[in-house]
Amino acid sequence: MSQRTKAELLLVVTTFIWGSTFVIVKGALADASPFPFLAVRFLLAGLLMFWVMARGRVPRPALLPSLWLGILLFAGFAFQTWGLVFTTPSKSAFITGFSVILVPLLSVFHGYRMRAANAGGAGLGLLGLYFLVLPSGVSAVNRGDILTLFGAMAFAVHIVLVGTYTRRFSFLHLAPAQILVVGIIATLAIPFAPSWTLHWTGRLIFAVAVTAVFATAFAFGTQVWAQQHTPPAHTALIFSLEPVFAALTSRVVTKEHLAGKVFLGSALILAGIVISEVWGGAAPAPVEG
Repeated sequence: MSQRTKAELLLVVTTFIWGSTFVIVKGALADASPFPFLAVRFLLAGLLMFWVMARGRVPRPALLPSLWLGILLFAGFAFQTWGLVFTTPSKSAFITGFSVILVPLLSVFHGYRMRAANAGGAGLGLLGLYFLVLPSGVSAVNRGDILTLFGAMAFAVHIVLVGTYTRRFSFLHLAPAQILVVGIIATLAIPFAPSWTLHWTGRLIFAVAVTAVFATAFAFGTQVWAQQHTPPAHTALIFSLEPVFAALTSRVVTKEHLAGKVFLGSALILAGIVISEVWGGAAPAPVEG
């Protein structure tokens, strides 16, 4: 088996892990509030990555960029996790995937040219978002969908800044530091939450283990290695499977069914992601899960 084949198989496994975590986190939120869950998940993952990827050291010049990336990443995951309290795993995954479509639009402000495929993908994504978030009119808007949309916007800005900072700093240093920042901010935010819970059930322990060790620490390390051996377009196409895996996992575990306008909206967003990423030019890979 060639290195490229191994890399792409590992990326598929990573994408499946990311997709399946939407259902896992949804279940964990019955035992833990969003901030305590994020604190435990990202502190554990950040410490693992700090020792394995950064070898226990982050250069001082990389600290400020890591702080900004961590703040944006915290905003993305906070809105996404909070939104999962009110919306379904599959809808959360497809709305989060919309962040990939937003990246070329935001990159215009950094001097990048937006291609026709990016514009077409954005148009399909916006149309899909309309059907997904407003299936029965404005009166039926799910606040979880809106919160998740805010998270997608934060992820999109984060992706753009990752592309900027990784030209000057090693991602092996930026990745662990920003993950630790997310955990620290989530911990500091706990006392300010109106109410919070943290019940160490078997379901919660399983969710923390999967999201911290596999969906964050393992996935980051795998992504860094794999993208050295496969073209960006292939990576983007594989990553576009994340909401599909989320929908399939949700269907099997929770019996969720995508019907009517929700299915149409999900399909349009997926089409927009594929068109924008595969034919719209290379862009920094997103941090999901």
